[in-house]
Amino acid sequence: MHKNRFYRFRSKSDGLVSFEVVVKETDLFISAQSDLSEDAKKIVIEARRNIEEYIKKRPDFKTSLSPLAYDEKALGIVKEMLRASSLARVGPMASVAGAVAEAVARGLAAKARDIIVENGGDIFIISQATRKIGIFAGDSPLSNKIGIEIKAQDTPCGICTSSATVGPSLSFGKADAAVIYSKNCALADAAATAVGNTVKARKDIEKGLKLAKSIKGVKGALIVAGNAFGAWGRIKVVDIT
Repeated sequence: MHKNRFYRFRSKSDGLVSFEVVVKETDLFISAQSDLSEDAKKIVIEARRNIEEYIKKRPDFKTSLSPLAYDEKALGIVKEMLRASSLARVGPMASVAGAVAEAVARGLAAKARDIIVENGGDIFIISQATRKIGIFAGDSPLSNKIGIEIKAQDTPCGICTSSATVGPSLSFGKADAAVIYSKNCALADAAATAVGNTVKARKDIEKGLKLAKSIKGVKGALIVAGNAFGAWGRIKVVDIT
């Protein structure tokens, strides 16, 4: 698992302590003012319990590739996933990594001014300083050469990535990276999946950006396909070489 996430060892967050939290399939890399791993683990266990219990009642929550009807009786994180997947028109589990990342960050917010939670390439940030996020885009010549800059005033926010060439996530497209910026991390995660699914080749970058723009709550997008990229909205692309 950690071999697939080698990019973590290239991450630097000035003035912050970084640590990992692993609970079953959930594998987080967190940066904060101090090691809050025990607190984070408790939040992850609770979030996973809520999701797993809901799946027992509604098995298609785990398997559906399309949105499910909203459930007012569901617990908080499940509601977030149902809402986000409906907006992005994908299955609920397409938002799970982002939803967990945000739940952990917000749960730790009382103990740290700056928190960065990464969950398989999906990130939720609360920061008092400007941060740069590198884009790992598989075999693309742009991989690890471009990134996006997030100013303190634009946080808290979610930055989520879907890729057809990196990682185990299901994608029906061929984008090397479809990156979404939103104030809601579950939505960013779901939208990244939806946008990534539409990009079959570099000629589809514009189509993907148009879709991102149409999803309520999405504030910006960056798509990398081969040696080309396109961006829209509140995304500042920067050189990180």
